Amino acid sequence: ATGIVKQDASQTINNNRENIVLQEGEVVSEVAKKVSPSVVSIVGQAGTTMGTNGIVAQQETAGTGIIISENGYVVTNKHVLEGSSGKVSVVLSDGTRYKNVKEVGKDPLNDIAFLKIEDANNLTPAQLGNSRNVDIGQKVVAIGNALGQFKNTVTSGIISGIGRPVVAGGSEGQERLEGLFQTDAAINPGNSGGPLTNLAGEVIGINTAVAQDAEGIGFAIPINAVKGLAKGVIENGKIQRPYLGVQYISITPDVAEEFNLSVKRGAFVFDANGNNAVVSGGPAAKAGIRNRDIITKINDMPVNERNNLAGLLAEFAPGDKINLTVLRDGQQRTLEVELGQLRQ
Repeated sequence: ATGIVKQDASQTINNNRENIVLQEGEVVSEVAKKVSPSVVSIVGQAGTTMGTNGIVAQQETAGTGIIISENGYVVTNKHVLEGSSGKVSVVLSDGTRYKNVKEVGKDPLNDIAFLKIEDANNLTPAQLGNSRNVDIGQKVVAIGNALGQFKNTVTSGIISGIGRPVVAGGSEGQERLEGLFQTDAAINPGNSGGPLTNLAGEVIGINTAVAQDAEGIGFAIPINAVKGLAKGVIENGKIQRPYLGVQYISITPDVAEEFNLSVKRGAFVFDANGNNAVVSGGPAAKAGIRNRDIITKINDMPVNERNNLAGLLAEFAPGDKINLTVLRDGQQRTLEVELGQLRQ
């Protein structure tokens, strides 16, 4: 006898799978420990109801938010706040409850809102990742106030789609959101406004919606779409969207063929109604952008199908200076633009 125990291939594979599952479970647990102090429950009053016993009961709304500054700025979904009839309070993961909470504002173009905990300091802000680096199949973790229980719950899954459109809604109506991550990590209404993180514990998205007609499908707003707004809120205490001042068409191979363009990706400065696509006196006009220019990069970040011009601009705040790489008459040039502020 050799003393060697033979092990068939299937058993080896199964053992490897079990080890991988155990390792992933440990990683998810570590992510939860790291991120949970930055995750809050948002509780609002939704009016009262009369019970069958004649007792008036106060109804509450519940959602999730993410701390983005030590002095109490929080980002969440607009629709998390819409069901509340009055002031909201914020509950930290350790149970600390803050009632002096102010609504800073709601983003007119996305399902995003900001709150300020007025008497907070030394909070733990979340670490924001780079959502442009996210790939399909990547493991992710969703943390939130599931089912309104005011205690963080943790689920994990993968990124199953990128650049998805979805219709999200609250009591004030519906809006179409573009460019979302799709994930199979369990997301429910209580998770809305909470973080979707990578395995390094960096926030790569904000959980925002669940597919109505398909179980196990959730969506998240890429965090880069929020970074510019967050910077403005932390520095100035209000929502300020950057403004470039151009009309454009996102270039696809079909668009390139239709307009006889030399590239198949980018932003084509063009107005389909025949008007000037560059707003007179706007930031782009001042920088020298012209009709039929093709914007191919912002600060060396390529403008393409996944990262369109609007999405890349959302990473900046009014007053930021950016470099646009532009194709004009076959010649490439770089123009510096100081971004303006979008009027509400």
